[in-house]
Amino acid sequence: MDFGQKLKEIRKTQGLSQEQLAEKIGVSRQAITKWETGKGMPDIENMMILAEIFKTTLDELVSQAMPQHDEKTHVYHSETSFDIDRQMHFDMQIGTAHSLTVCTGEDEKLHIDLASESIANIGSLFKIKLDENRGKLDVECIKKDGVSRFEMADALCLTITLPRKLTGRCEITASVKELNLMNLALDRMEYDGDAQSVTISDCCGSVELTSRTSHDITVNGIRGLLDINQWKSGSVTHIPEDADFRVQNKGRGCHVFFQKNGEAVENGGREDSENLLCVSGVYSELIVDLQ
Repeated sequence: MDFGQKLKEIRKTQGLSQEQLAEKIGVSRQAITKWETGKGMPDIENMMILAEIFKTTLDELVSQAMPQHDEKTHVYHSETSFDIDRQMHFDMQIGTAHSLTVCTGEDEKLHIDLASESIANIGSLFKIKLDENRGKLDVECIKKDGVSRFEMADALCLTITLPRKLTGRCEITASVKELNLMNLALDRMEYDGDAQSVTISDCCGSVELTSRTSHDITVNGIRGLLDINQWKSGSVTHIPEDADFRVQNKGRGCHVFFQKNGEAVENGGREDSENLLCVSGVYSELIVDLQ
């Protein structure tokens, strides 16, 4: 039995719909569908959440989904926490990773968690550098000798938890394959990088994605602004058909198209909505895929 079949069987055994499981994890229903049909795999962070929900181990959950090795698969972790004592503007240079998850927490700490299935001694291979100046905290993840950027892109997963009450704005520069923005309540969140897959769940405020490459974006709840700022590239945004949003094209030479079930449709937004999906930048294309 492959991972998708196993996930579907366990979910049904526990009486959960795809929507209910997606809500527990903080992803979209479409993500669950992709996992169960073998069109995608959850990152290590979501694998761990699934294992916790299903009261099983990570090894048991993926034993038939991953290539078998002689040695048992281990998961390595390193978490760093910093006390935050006032409203802060975060500017983060993350570097290269397979996945990056950003969320907000209720305590007054900045948490940075690094995880990998294959990078041992993860705590000693990376250093988190902080530099505070007048309400702005610069955060840099510095890799040491002993791990390559190729290995980081393949096996390093980061989770950043920002203090909800003490974060006004956060800027992140990173090169990742998967970007997950979950349960964010910020004035402004800015991501600058080449994330291939982006999932936005239960976010409130302003989110800006800046890149020169294409994104595949799944929106599962955002209240405020989603600004897709691109340079000569195109992205697809998957969004529920009944979502409350309107679309604005404010780029130079940019185009917006709507589709449903792979076929072109008329504008699916609502002209009076306060939630705005915006394409900006230069000579870019945005496809709004109504689910």
